[in-house]
Amino acid sequence: QAQLVESGGGLVQPGGSLRLSCTASGFSLGYVAIGWFRQAPGKEREGVACISSSGGSEKYLDSVNGRFTISRYNANNTVYLQMNSLKPEDTAVYYCAADPANLLYRLCVVSAYHHWGQGTQVTVSS
Repeated sequence: QAQLVESGGGLVQPGGSLRLSCTASGFSLGYVAIGWFRQAPGKEREGVACISSSGGSEKYLDSVNGRFTISRYNANNTVYLQMNSLKPEDTAVYYCAADPANLLYRLCVVSAYHHWGQGTQVTVSS
């Protein structure tokens, strides 16, 4: 069964860093686009950082551009989200998901993604 599992969340002070991992089982990540999304209480789910299957195309939410970096290592079936200079407004549950169609115009479009993980909580607070 195709499944994505996120890990790496936690509590961090403003200005700190975290690295999230998204590992696939039951299918290969090498053929799909992968996105990191987040959802804060009372807000809609939004695309944070997304990467094409080849890694050649990336898309970032404006508010995280320059602070977050998405990367993929198809050999170990894992995609990472390095988050630096974290702010309280980054607090949310972070999810990863896959788009098997891998269409570049759909990078980070929530409705295009499937096989959602269970999410990992990121809390930025002093």
